[in-house]
Amino acid sequence: MAAPDFWNNRERAQTDVDEVSRLRAVINPFQELEREIDDFEALHQLASEETNDAHRAQAEREVTVEHDRLLHKLEEFELRQFLSGENDRANAFLTIHSGAGGTESCDWADMLLRMYQRWIERSGFKSQIVDLQTGEEVGVKSVTLLVSGEYAYGYLGTERGVHRLVRISPFDANKRRHTSFASVDVVPEIADNAPIEINPADLEIGTFRSGGKGGQNVNKVETAVRILHKPTGIVVACQAERSQGRNRELAMKMLKAKLYQVEEDKKRAELDRQYGEKGEIAWGSQIRSYVFQPYQMVKDHRTGAQTSNVQEVMDGKIDMFIEAKLRGQTAVKGDKSGDEV
Repeated sequence: MAAPDFWNNRERAQTDVDEVSRLRAVINPFQELEREIDDFEALHQLASEETNDAHRAQAEREVTVEHDRLLHKLEEFELRQFLSGENDRANAFLTIHSGAGGTESCDWADMLLRMYQRWIERSGFKSQIVDLQTGEEVGVKSVTLLVSGEYAYGYLGTERGVHRLVRISPFDANKRRHTSFASVDVVPEIADNAPIEINPADLEIGTFRSGGKGGQNVNKVETAVRILHKPTGIVVACQAERSQGRNRELAMKMLKAKLYQVEEDKKRAELDRQYGEKGEIAWGSQIRSYVFQPYQMVKDHRTGAQTSNVQEVMDGKIDMFIEAKLRGQTAVKGDKSGDEV
């Protein structure tokens, strides 16, 4: 990077700068941890040599606090090492689709949207609603968020799959128990120079009026854009921006991201598992169950991670499920708890 001709080829130079940034993001926190551990050992040594009882007790409390802080920091550093995929540091497009069940499923998709928005806020990320299709009575049929922040895709990529809700329906006068489904799909926001070629002849582009609350253009000018990729049947839409040109640009980014993800899935021979299972948003394909009645439990069927604190989970505290998946935790075979309803 210090070479006089480094910036002669700007594209190659930018690639090198990005790679250096990626390596520093791993090395610098590691070196910082080493320094802090050395400081901790010195603090521990001083506490052990303290002869005054009151001072020694105070020093031991300080050692305990510092130990817990370092342990938490080390666990965070360790978790980051699992986020080594090519696009794990990228922003993410998160899409929630309601499943079969009409009003129930639309309400469930809306609940999931709030859950992820709270997690995004808690985690220091930012989000923008790119596309939203509201339900006929309540909730949402489909919603897409652009989640911005380092490692947004790495963390949220663990949430791909079908999510199942079991509860006493607030929409049922007879207070019967209902099961609802919604699917979550996550793809990375890929760079403009990513090796994805799209033939303009394969696209069917339409415009429509943005829905929901907004400014002057909403429901008056067709600024929203919908794109169909005919070879794959993938449909993307964007109505977040005020101009049709910007919405089209963002929709093309989403399309490239989805096509890229399809290719990645093919390479890993996981197309059927990642997309096929989600194709039917119904029984037997869920990755996680959220049971509100007759008991309370949220359980991830891939990892076995579970909690009875449903309210905290719906308030965005889903890190335990994300971490379990990143660490490669697997559910114990034959464990059917939480599956009987």
